[in-house]
Amino acid sequence: MPTVRDVRGMAGDEPITMLTAYDAPTAELAEQAGVDVLLVGDSLGNVVLGHDTTLPVTVEEMHSHTAAVVRGTEEALVVADMPFLSVGVEESESIEHCGRMLKEAGANAVKIESGPHTVELTDRLTDLGIPVMAHLGLTPQHVNRLGYTRQGTSQDAADEIRDLARAHAEAGAFALVLEHVPANLAGAVTDALSIPTIGIGAGPDCDGQVLVVDDAVGLSESVPPFAEAFGDVRSAYTDAIGDYVEAVEDGSFPTEEHSHDESSLDFD
Repeated sequence: MPTVRDVRGMAGDEPITMLTAYDAPTAELAEQAGVDVLLVGDSLGNVVLGHDTTLPVTVEEMHSHTAAVVRGTEEALVVADMPFLSVGVEESESIEHCGRMLKEAGANAVKIESGPHTVELTDRLTDLGIPVMAHLGLTPQHVNRLGYTRQGTSQDAADEIRDLARAHAEAGAFALVLEHVPANLAGAVTDALSIPTIGIGAGPDCDGQVLVVDDAVGLSESVPPFAEAFGDVRSAYTDAIGDYVEAVEDGSFPTEEHSHDESSLDFD
């Protein structure tokens, strides 16, 4: 089982594989495939719960889904995403929310959408024994301010991301997610840090990559331009469900092999 220390030590070494998971079956399959890190992303708001953004996701929902992923895995490192307004408001509440993900749900670490306001919090959490994965670039919880556009495209914005990356590494973050930033910026940040970077839409020079599992397996209706579908699960789902409906309607399911009679019952 990779530990937080193991992942931290993978900077500049073999590529880190990270994938989102929201339930036990997905966690089990991802672990069997050799995924290093399972991120219980607050993207479950869009992917699983039917919301337009991640903003409505609650701490309780993240707690429940994190616990499910933990129950489905034995080897992969499980990281719980902290949802909107669960951290960064009051320090004591932030610590409590993050601590619950480890103490009650069984996660190994938390991920925080980061900014200037989370540097001190990262330092405090790591002091308390709560490993933190930072997240810079496109941070979906700031959709109302940033939208879903590429970040770090101006020199000032790129310098700010690099400075914040260094600050969070110095505060004790064990890894950094870089989302939807120019590849040369991601490469510069990766070179500047002693902790690993994990990219999504950030080019090939990061120490690892992460995708939303539905995008990776081809379950999503559409895939972002920086992602790739490595399967066609959506078609397989649709075909299987269609075959089930047809079998019920034409009477070919269930058959005798799917049923049994109880000889002790008498209806005469």
